[in-house]
Amino acid sequence: MLCGVGYAQQNTGATNSYKKRVLQTAEVDFLSSYYSQNGDNAAVTGGIGTEELTDVTGTIIVSVPLNDDDILTIDAGVSAYTSASSSNVDPFDGSERADAFVASTGASRSDVWTNLSGTYTHSSDDRNTMYSGNLSVSSEYDYFSFGFGGGLTKLFNEKNTEVSINANIFLDTWTPIYPTELRPFASGANGLDNGFFLNKTITGNTDYSPTFEKFTDETRNSYSVGLGFSQILGKNLQGSLALDFVKQDGLLSTPFQRVYFADVADSFIQEFQLADAIEQLPDSRFKVAGGGRLNWYINESVVLRSYYRYYFDDWGINSHTASVEMSIELTDKFTVYPSYRFYQQSAADYFFGYEEAFSTDTFYTSDYDLSKYSANQFGMGVSYTDIFTKMHVWKLGLKSIDVKFYKYDRNSTFSSSIVTAGFKFVMD
Repeated sequence: MLCGVGYAQQNTGATNSYKKRVLQTAEVDFLSSYYSQNGDNAAVTGGIGTEELTDVTGTIIVSVPLNDDDILTIDAGVSAYTSASSSNVDPFDGSERADAFVASTGASRSDVWTNLSGTYTHSSDDRNTMYSGNLSVSSEYDYFSFGFGGGLTKLFNEKNTEVSINANIFLDTWTPIYPTELRPFASGANGLDNGFFLNKTITGNTDYSPTFEKFTDETRNSYSVGLGFSQILGKNLQGSLALDFVKQDGLLSTPFQRVYFADVADSFIQEFQLADAIEQLPDSRFKVAGGGRLNWYINESVVLRSYYRYYFDDWGINSHTASVEMSIELTDKFTVYPSYRFYQQSAADYFFGYEEAFSTDTFYTSDYDLSKYSANQFGMGVSYTDIFTKMHVWKLGLKSIDVKFYKYDRNSTFSSSIVTAGFKFVMD
């Protein structure tokens, strides 16, 4: 939120108004991150197998003041990942023997996600009312998303109280990609007589006959509404509350995630277990999340920020999130901020571990993101700020640099780490 304060001056019977611009000059943010993860419960291979993945992201955000009251913000980003897990959508297209714990070298091992969004914000003359609208598009190999929304923010009580509401709609389309061994069993295909099996030997249950039909609905629509309330509680204390509602409809299953049944004999090609089915989840989901923040300004150098959120949905998941961050100003330019976050959730009604679901079940998934688990995240950030922007790159003055590192661990084999860096420039 960007706010300016307007005031009036009287001069010889005439009233001249002066408004401070909401944003004084154009700002440019360059953001980047490097993410890596590992684990042994890949959903692509039915709850077993490698979850190794790396991702590199670059984003540029440009905020331009159109006049005293209006700001246009353009956000463009690219994310490129390489995933041992997703490579096993087709585990038989590499030089290595097929194995859930070994990455394939095929095309599904990597992808690029691109995003472009724009936000227009208008502030009233007294800076107590702000309107915003946004549009976004994003795309990757098997997914396309178009979104739009808007928001309203009101300030009261000499700007000590803030109330906001925002709403967004995302209209998404899948280009479904299915596990390679299931494709010959689609309606009208020839099953084991397909050329895919000609030079391959099935071991275990040689009468391989999976449950498979292609999804007929390839869309996913999401609708969200968020309510916010913020209050300055005292000279050193500020609190806020938020309540969010999300409704999703359409294809909520991930087409390339396998499931293995407890009541079906196992079939293998090389060391890779062939899928009994793909993930099947309901075509609707309703989510509710409510939480609050409390920020305590201990002194001019130390700020303590705390956060809690409770979440539930109609798939049976309940979760708790709690975090704390301390901002410590070392000098007028350098600040460090250690942080800790705890997360705990129950399992979805449709979650089954490896070979725990039955072929008679209607819905099933072995995606461990929907399992019962708890997680801890430790972080450390360093911020450099120069309000005078002494350092320049072309016509851009460097205003701040932020570097953060987070280490995340679940009470399973899954772990991840991420390093992010952000550079904020202002136009001369």
